[in-house]
Amino acid sequence: MNYAIVEASGKQFWIEPGKFYDLNYIDLNPGDKIALVRVLLVNNNGNVSVGYPCLENTSVEATVLGHIQSKKITVYKMRPKKKTRKKQGHRDNLTRIMVNSISVSGSILL
Repeated sequence: MNYAIVEASGKQFWIEPGKFYDLNYIDLNPGDKIALVRVLLVNNNGNVSVGYPCLENTSVEATVLGHIQSKKITVYKMRPKKKTRKKQGHRDNLTRIMVNSISVSGSILL
C-alpha cells in the first residue's frame, strides 16, 4: 500500500494515487497539473520515510478536476430577551484534485 501524508491548504491529508480530494480553493483551471511538495510522510509498501518537517526531493503530482462548493452550514445568532435574531448560511469554495502519482527522488510510486 503506497500513500503519503501531505500538507496543503493548511490541513494534512492522507493521499493515495488514483483517488480525489477536496482542498481549499486554488485559482487553477480544470485539467491543470499541480505538484504538492510539502510531503510529511511516505509509505512505500512498508518502507516508511518521515520528514523533519518535510521530505526532500519528494512530491505528489495531481490534476485539477474542477471547482465545487462545500455543504451549506447555517449560522444562527440570537440575543436573549432582545428579539434579535440573525440567520446566515455559508458555503466554502473548494478545488477537487485527482492524485496521479507520488514521486520520491525521481522514482514514481503507483
